[in-house]
Amino acid sequence: MDSQRPFLYLTLLFLLFLIWTTWQQDHAPKPPATAASTVSAPANSGNATQDIPVQGAAPAVPGQTAAAPALAENGAAGQTVTVRTDTLQLRINTRGGEILEADLPSYPISLDTPDKSVRILDLNGRNYVAQSGLQHQVVEGVDAKALAPDHLATYSAAQNDYTLAEGQNELVVPLTWQSANGVTVTKRFVFKRGSFLVNVEHEVNNQSTSIWSGTEYRQLKHGHSESKGSLLGGVQAYVGGAYYHEGKYTKLSFSDLDEKQVNETVNGGWVAMQEHYFLSAWIPQQDQETEYYSMVSQNQGVKGYVLGMRSVVQQVAPGATGVFKSGFYVGPKDQDTLLSIADGLDLTVDYGIFAFISKPIFWLMQMIHNVVGNWGWTIIFLTILIKVAFFYPSAMSYKSMAKMKAVSPKLKELNERFADDAAGKQKAMMELYRKEKINPLGGCLPILIQIPVFMGLYWVLLESVELRQAPWLLWYKDLSIMDPYYVLPLIMGASMFLQQKLNPPQVDPMQQKIFQFMPIIFTVMFLFFPAGLVLYWVVNNILSMSQQWFINKKIVGHA
Repeated sequence: MDSQRPFLYLTLLFLLFLIWTTWQQDHAPKPPATAASTVSAPANSGNATQDIPVQGAAPAVPGQTAAAPALAENGAAGQTVTVRTDTLQLRINTRGGEILEADLPSYPISLDTPDKSVRILDLNGRNYVAQSGLQHQVVEGVDAKALAPDHLATYSAAQNDYTLAEGQNELVVPLTWQSANGVTVTKRFVFKRGSFLVNVEHEVNNQSTSIWSGTEYRQLKHGHSESKGSLLGGVQAYVGGAYYHEGKYTKLSFSDLDEKQVNETVNGGWVAMQEHYFLSAWIPQQDQETEYYSMVSQNQGVKGYVLGMRSVVQQVAPGATGVFKSGFYVGPKDQDTLLSIADGLDLTVDYGIFAFISKPIFWLMQMIHNVVGNWGWTIIFLTILIKVAFFYPSAMSYKSMAKMKAVSPKLKELNERFADDAAGKQKAMMELYRKEKINPLGGCLPILIQIPVFMGLYWVLLESVELRQAPWLLWYKDLSIMDPYYVLPLIMGASMFLQQKLNPPQVDPMQQKIFQFMPIIFTVMFLFFPAGLVLYWVVNNILSMSQQWFINKKIVGHA
């Protein structure tokens, strides 16, 4: 048995994994068009539209098409209130307090456009908005909308522009709605310096003569997306919904939402819409029961996927005040921040099946980065630590490979002697291995170690916003994208070629030809991989060559 054959098999498996992952994302079965449903407002509403959850039933009403309200210049009926903090810039509509846009000033779209911020919520671009409102318990003969403002109700705002001033740590943006019978609802958005978490309150001041009884709902709407997110190294980043309940994280792609509706009641949790590196999420009070729901809406031919939650019923006595509280996060998938906000929210940093490797790798990288302060050097030191941790098993495998190289003339002789007798050749080779105390599978151990670490680091670079636009040195301004001048991939190919020269030569002529092309195949493949990942592989190859050269010299030189 040839010691390099396991390497070939593992390499092919790795390539097949990347091809399969990309194929799954590009060619996954699409749900039938008839599975989609549309939603309308309750029948007693004088201003029918989409996206309003139906109380006491499945949230969506199939088979109905909604009429749209008249659109203002900003894309939605109502007045626009602009809010600026050190971390966020939002446009909030006085129609329902709907958040139409959310920009992140500290996260530019690219290094070439530092003044152009990442936009997460985007009504006119992706039909992506955050909505919330109140629903009065249905009372026969009473218009529920007249007693509670949903996200289509008209609020009033004291001013059109709010800015978090220097030295100010908190900014409150109030919107006010009032019914004809004395119920006043104040919807407050509370912003804090340095935070992407917005506290949203609906305060019900009941000055009527009857008990006010109702619920709060919060939901995210995202338009239909043909694109599956940004491409990185052949794999598309996830774009879609997710929710967390009772310790379980569930992703809901737009195809999933087309096929089925969510309708669950649990304690706490959260709902989110995700895009590459960023997300928006509604977080209810974790000690309260919450009903989760989803819908698919159509409005003037524009499709929207809605994922939301409804609180338990709260009653407010005449002359009293009641408050509904929620958290709304709109920002980067910073793992430490997300974990501090709600259980499971950090799971939106989705490392997939390699999470058990990626999470420890990211934790270790954070520890190193806290010391060196540069993600490029962090990757280099990480590679060194991994190499040190696996030094002994790697050394054993390199010794096995060195012994294989020492007996390669004898293997060649056996190959020639038993050219027409495969069984005899195999028996003679195994006898030689036993005599020389060689494990023919020992040479594949370094690859067995590298492949899972490589894949774990791959997903760390793909998913971790902390490494987005992370510089190293020279022209490496962003380690999460490909090397613009292909220097690292070429060095990687050269190091792979040199490393092959240190390995025992192939006995089989066909395998010799295949392995001659492996450095070229890997170089071409790595041209499009994140520079940080190629940096890891280059450093790992250099360290491996040094270790292998020393062992070869020690063993083969004294053979």
